[in-house]
Amino acid sequence: MIDNESFKYYTMKIILTILLTVLFSGMANMNNSIYDFSLSDIDGNEMNLEQYKGRVLLIVNVASKCGYTPQYEGLQAIYEEYNDDGLVVVGFPANNFAGQEPGTEEDIKQFCTLNYGVTFPMTEKVSVLGDDKAPLFDYLTTLPNQDFEGDIKWNFEKFLIDREGNLQRRFRSKVKPESEELVSAIKELL
Repeated sequence: MIDNESFKYYTMKIILTILLTVLFSGMANMNNSIYDFSLSDIDGNEMNLEQYKGRVLLIVNVASKCGYTPQYEGLQAIYEEYNDDGLVVVGFPANNFAGQEPGTEEDIKQFCTLNYGVTFPMTEKVSVLGDDKAPLFDYLTTLPNQDFEGDIKWNFEKFLIDREGNLQRRFRSKVKPESEELVSAIKELL
C-alpha cells in the first residue's frame, strides 16, 4: 500500500515527466534557421530552403493582381544580374491582401512567365498573415533585423537573407527591386 506522501511524490514525478516530454518535443520541432523550412514549389515539388545554403536570398510575397505586380520585372532583372554572384530571388504567391492572388499555381506560373518572363523560383500559394500564416513567415516576421519586425502589411514585401541564413533587412512594398536601397543591400551581402 502506498502512503499519501509517496502517492504525491510519484504523481508529481509523472506530471513533471509528461511536461518535460511535451516541452522538449515541441522544442525539437521548432525552426531555428531558415534552412529548416520546406514547402512545395509552384509545380508541387518539394522545395527545401536548405538547398540555398551559402546563397543570398530575397524572399518576396507576391500577387498577380496588385498595383505592385510590375515589380516582377525588377525581381527578374536583379535575379538575372546577380544570380551568378549568389543571389536567389524566391517568390511566395499569397492571397492575403484584397484577394489579389486568386488563381491556382498553374494560373500564377503562366501569368508570371508570359507577362514578366519569371525564371526565379516560385512556391506554392501560401498565407503570409493571419491564423493560417505559413510557418516560414511566422518565423521571418518575428526575427530581429535593422529595419522592422512584425506582420507583413501588403504584397511585395521583401526579406533579405545573408549567406548564413540570417535575416539582415526587410523592405516594404514600395521599395522597388531595382532601387538603389535594395540593390546596395544585396551587393553588401554578395
